[in-house]
Amino acid sequence: MDSETLRAKIKEVMVEELMLDSKPEEIGNTTAIFGGEGLGLDSVDALQLVVALEKHFGLKIGDSAAAKGILENVETIATEIEKSA
Repeated sequence: MDSETLRAKIKEVMVEELMLDSKPEEIGNTTAIFGGEGLGLDSVDALQLVVALEKHFGLKIGDSAAAKGILENVETIATEIEKSA
């Protein structure tokens, strides 16, 4: 899977699994996932996202410190998936 396809798939998974009001193409690769400036997701969404990433991409996120760095935006998630591939 090329990098653009991977990023598009991550956005689709986020919209589908988290039931976001946005369309996948409306989410930028560097749009913050948490906080008021970005998608505004919360800790419950974070847990759902971790499960979804493992289910769809086989990405295992070991601890909350690692998750904080990985789950910043689509780009950081994609980079981590590419590293573990």
